Amino acid sequence: MAAHLSYGRVNLNILREAARKDLREFLDKCAGSKAIVWDEYLTGPFGLIAQYSLLKEHEVEKMFTLKSGGLPAADVKNIIFFVRPRLELMDIIAENVFSEDKMHSPRDFHILFVPRRSMLCEQRLKEQGVLASFINIDEYILDLIPYDGDLLSMEYESAFRECYLENDQTSLYHTAKGLMTLQALYGTIPQIYGKGDCARHVANMMLRMKREFAGSQNQILPVFDTLLLLDRNVDLLTPLATQLTYEGLIDEIYGITNGYVKLPPEKFAQKKQGEASKDLPTESKKMQLNSAEELYAEIRDKNFNAVGSALSKKAKIISAAFEERHNAKTVGEIKQFVSQLPHMQAARSSLANHTSIAELVKDITTSEAFFDNLTVEQEFMTGVETDKVNTYIEDCIAQKDPLIKILRLVCMQSVCNNGLKQKVFDYYKREILQTYGYEHILTLNNLEKASLLKPQTGSRNNYPTIRKTLKLWMEDANEQNPNDISYVYSGYAPLSVRLTQVLARPGWRSIEEVLKMLPGPHFEERQQLPAGLHKKRQQGENRTTLVFFLGGVSYAEIAALRFLSQMEDSGMEYIIATTKLLNGTTWIKSLMDRPESQIP
Repeated sequence: MAAHLSYGRVNLNILREAARKDLREFLDKCAGSKAIVWDEYLTGPFGLIAQYSLLKEHEVEKMFTLKSGGLPAADVKNIIFFVRPRLELMDIIAENVFSEDKMHSPRDFHILFVPRRSMLCEQRLKEQGVLASFINIDEYILDLIPYDGDLLSMEYESAFRECYLENDQTSLYHTAKGLMTLQALYGTIPQIYGKGDCARHVANMMLRMKREFAGSQNQILPVFDTLLLLDRNVDLLTPLATQLTYEGLIDEIYGITNGYVKLPPEKFAQKKQGEASKDLPTESKKMQLNSAEELYAEIRDKNFNAVGSALSKKAKIISAAFEERHNAKTVGEIKQFVSQLPHMQAARSSLANHTSIAELVKDITTSEAFFDNLTVEQEFMTGVETDKVNTYIEDCIAQKDPLIKILRLVCMQSVCNNGLKQKVFDYYKREILQTYGYEHILTLNNLEKASLLKPQTGSRNNYPTIRKTLKLWMEDANEQNPNDISYVYSGYAPLSVRLTQVLARPGWRSIEEVLKMLPGPHFEERQQLPAGLHKKRQQGENRTTLVFFLGGVSYAEIAALRFLSQMEDSGMEYIIATTKLLNGTTWIKSLMDRPESQIP
């Protein structure tokens, strides 16, 4: 059991257990010893569902990464390929199978597509002449993966790109399927709200799937009261801004992947007194970040400026607890102290780790470069001079700063101005291509297609109206003891979360005009519940809303939703689901063509 998944209103361990059960069943289909060949991208998400120990129990003896050429030697009966349905991976599998056939080793091959089987992939295997070699061809439906007690992600990295650039709605189908799985486990969600074209598609698919299963009534008492589907393109601004929460900054600077972060090792080296520091570790330190760690759960959603005081408060509590040992006189008291020792030592080591991380982050946030960048972002968000060429961006291009940094700022200026004046747009485009290379014309074209960086068309700039009506900019945001969600960006309240907040109270009718200014339709659907499954709400009991971000969500938005859940008078608890956890850098990267040839 992963205890941190079951602390909230919704026990997400149920979902994890269902996924583990399906995995066990598939592994048991392949009798005898096994080697798994992993599509590397899947190892992270799978690690959250099943550790190696579970695989070992089912006779998995070896694990390899899918690479072209031959497979490493393994004395096993079954070789199972765990892969995403991608054509390029099928060619590598064919190479692997051929190399095994040449060795004349009697092996059984199996293939497990995650999350769905694909006719195209099977056709490619047939063309390569290896389809007949597979005894089992199956699919493992891994749509929504529990990352924390209130957070689910599909980790579908190309979802935004597919929907907005390639007009490919596969990810929306997977989303609808994932939501149906969720309803099978947690009951039908009676109310569905949505904003955006993708949201409309997902809702339509869900309702159609429900009609197709009309014969089987879901008899589970609903856990969720409401589902809110939000398109990422309804709020393009939020992910571009630098996140200012502790977790958000760790993600911005080091990148959090599948709940883990890799950090520079020198901060964490245990130096003994009098020892030379020449033997510092070179392997980066990998740390898991989730609410199973008490201290992290406490500080992750705080604005970074409030983290220092929280850590020093914690340090005082821990040292006071260790001092207690001097007061332990009787055997009973000593025994009690000893029983608490493991927990106290874990707390001390957790504090040491987070103090080191906070120091690393502080080195960046106190730098002049960080401050200058943040100042420009905040000027754009408050509507200062968004319609002319920005001198800071010009300087950054002249100094050949990382291209992603430039693109984030230029896109932000464009979004806050509802497009750039043609001559400003052309100027930026020319400067970027001449400085960073003409191959980036494809990337600029993608950003334009996704409405992130575009020339102005006749329509007026609605951003100031949206900002004022929804109170997206709050002067003097209280970072230490916040009273509004704007603390996560030190002044800017994420538009996506404001929409969620208004939906809960007083309702979207109060902001009809603003909703019309944002892209895509807004809608409401109701799903009939079987008789006797209507919730009888207890006095003071909170409602539960599942907010699903189609196209990705940032950690700062997650922090803002958690803040709303904790507010005394909100009467609402939020569970967050998304196609992908992202930040401005990973998002822009996913829209770049040939990002690997990209300046880091």
